[in-house]
Amino acid sequence: MPGKILNLGCGVKTSPLCINIDWSLWIRISRNPLLKRVAEMALDDSRRSKLTKLADKPIMAHDLKKGIPFADNSVDGVYHSHLLEHIDRPIASVFLMEVKRVLKPGGVHRIAVPDLERLARNYLSDFSNGHPHLDWHQHDDKIEEMIDQMVRRESVGTRQFRPLRKKIETLFIGDARRRGETHQWMYDRINLPGLLRDLGFREVAVMDYRSSRIPRWEEIGLDFTDDRSGEYKTDSLYVECIK
Repeated sequence: MPGKILNLGCGVKTSPLCINIDWSLWIRISRNPLLKRVAEMALDDSRRSKLTKLADKPIMAHDLKKGIPFADNSVDGVYHSHLLEHIDRPIASVFLMEVKRVLKPGGVHRIAVPDLERLARNYLSDFSNGHPHLDWHQHDDKIEEMIDQMVRRESVGTRQFRPLRKKIETLFIGDARRRGETHQWMYDRINLPGLLRDLGFREVAVMDYRSSRIPRWEEIGLDFTDDRSGEYKTDSLYVECIK
């Protein structure tokens, strides 16, 4: 076994070799028999399928705003993917120090976040040769990749709904920010390693999705597609550090 590895904010991407932890709305509904029954009657097919899939996964339902539910120096590794950017910038350091608390000395902390540098280079490529005949819609798509999750208010889950249903769901569940969908900050290969070093982590390194200091990483599979044929989230920056 690779040791005790936490997969924080896992969503649907879990591994049987990890302790998978999440607190999404769907996790909470799937763990509550009454809410699950009501939701199954009210949801469309795609959401009902998602709820069923989550109910069958080994996920610990826990709100990470209350800390990580493990003792000091008790875990061998902590992984989180596309989670840190959803945490308010002043709170990010608090969260990272909580990760440091639960890690054993020498434990591995692996982070995957959207790579701001990659998104910015993709955007700027439209200006490199003038592109006089570039479709502005395609260019706008690149801007959307960079800032959509920072500025939008509407949840992805309500986009296909009619106005009345959209208004009712937003009233009860909230908009994109209240649901935790929006990005509160962005990271690259300069500011994320710098933040980790300032917090006392050592041996900070940018990694590939295939390589990790966590044993049996490919078998764990969290940065791989389900069939292990490629990268799960291709816009990612991977950074590891040691406690």
